[in-house]
This record gives sequence, structure tokens and C-alpha cells, in this order.
Amino acid sequence: MLNKTIPLWDAHPEATLTTFIPDFTEELALPPRPAVIVCPGGGYRFLSSREAEPIVFRFLSESFCVFLLRYGVGKDAQNDAPFIEASLAVTHVRENAAEYNVDPEKIVICGFSAGGHLAAMAGTCWNSPVIREATGIGSGRPEGINRPDGMILCYPVITAGPKSHANSFVRLTGHDKITDEDRRKYSAELNVDGGSCPAFIWHTYRDDLVPVENSILMQAALAEAGVPFEAHIFQDGPHGLALCNGFTSRGSAKWEDSSAEQWTALAATWIRRLGNR
Repeated sequence: MLNKTIPLWDAHPEATLTTFIPDFTEELALPPRPAVIVCPGGGYRFLSSREAEPIVFRFLSESFCVFLLRYGVGKDAQNDAPFIEASLAVTHVRENAAEYNVDPEKIVICGFSAGGHLAAMAGTCWNSPVIREATGIGSGRPEGINRPDGMILCYPVITAGPKSHANSFVRLTGHDKITDEDRRKYSAELNVDGGSCPAFIWHTYRDDLVPVENSILMQAALAEAGVPFEAHIFQDGPHGLALCNGFTSRGSAKWEDSSAEQWTALAATWIRRLGNR
């Protein structure tokens, strides 16, 4: 296992990308593998441990190369810092694809709750002027190097509109009153266009913290823009299900649901089929 932690940029040294690369030898001669960059949730206030290493281990079991992004939260989430960090993470994986034995055309970003918002912004705003400048696109780095090939959005925060998880956007903006400009800038569904990357989305109807309408708004925006997606709305289960099983439930049955638990196998199949449609 290649396991190392890489600082992503000097401005925020606490933002890191940790590699979890399965051992591959010349004898095995394994082909390049898909990569999954995991973004835990936590409302841009903290990073949930339930949505970090356990998710990494699950995707490792699918023989993917996996990376854990620890992005800025609290005050370090302001000034678009998490979006820049996600862009730098995708760029790092693609630039080092040969070392990691990664397929550079199957780099997926996977986020949960507020981490889902981050993944959605990475998949829709990768070409924005702020992200381009911070990542060095066009001034040393080639066009599109920071664009994910797919985004996995797990009960994601999407909209800064009426169905928003308001606290996430308070932390992103640094002020309590969310303006119309904030809503336009940070609502992922309003940033979807034809260049957005394909998506796998799942949510539960009974989500008690981030309304299911967040995922539905994203699906509608992707459909309108002609961007392929796969979506699963499971009926039961609260917010924060993670793997939906005993590994991430911490002994609480409310975080276990055998129906929603299917999402990981469905997402793995979706990843393998990226680019083959």
C-alpha cells in the first residue's frame, strides 16, 4: 500500500490529500485503475470520520485507487478555499497518474453532505476564473486537468435556496445573511452546464437535515444541460448514513439500512462504466 499525505497548497497547509494505493507489482501487471477522491461531510464545520476512512476502505475493496481529501473547514472554508483544494486534488491525481497506476480518464470525486456540495462544485465550477487562477490553468497547467471525470454525490447539500442546509453556506460565506449573490454563486444546481461532469447521486426521502429536494434539483439541472447521471432515492434512513451498515453506524441502528446500503455497489459499477457509454 502506498500511503502518504500531500499538502495541497501553501496558503492552507492544513489541506491535505492522503493516498491509499493498493500494491501493484510487475508480476501482476495490473492495468491502470479508477481513482476516487473522498470528501467527508460535516457542514463545513468539521470533517466526519464516519465518512472518511470507512469510505476509503470500501472503495479499496473494489480495487480502486483512493484518496482522502481533508479540506478547509470553519474559517478555513471561506474565500472558496475548499473548491480550490478540490481542484488541486484532482490535478494532483491526474498529474501523478502513472505513479499511482490511475486511469487519468476515470478520476471521480465523491462527497457526503457538505462534502457532496464540494464534490458538486468541483464537477461544475472547475473552469471558473477563480479556480483556474488558483490551480494554474492556462499558465503552466493544461486545460481541463482539474476536471473530474465523474462526481458521486451522497445526500449532498446542493442549493443555497429555500431547501438549503443554511449553516453550510453561513460557514462558506462567513456571514449570517445569505445574499442573492451568494445563492447564485454557491448553489451547485445553478452552476451546471454542458461542461459539468457526469454524476451518481443518492439520497433518502426521509433525510431530516438536508432535504431530498437538493438531489432532485441537481438531477433536473443535469438533465436540462444534457449531462448524464444516475440517481437513487431510497425511502428510509436519516441524514448521514455513510455506508449504511454496522461499520459506520457506531452501534446506532438508525444509521443502518439494508436498502440504501446498495449505493456502494451501484456506484462502483457506475465508475467502471464511465467513458464506456
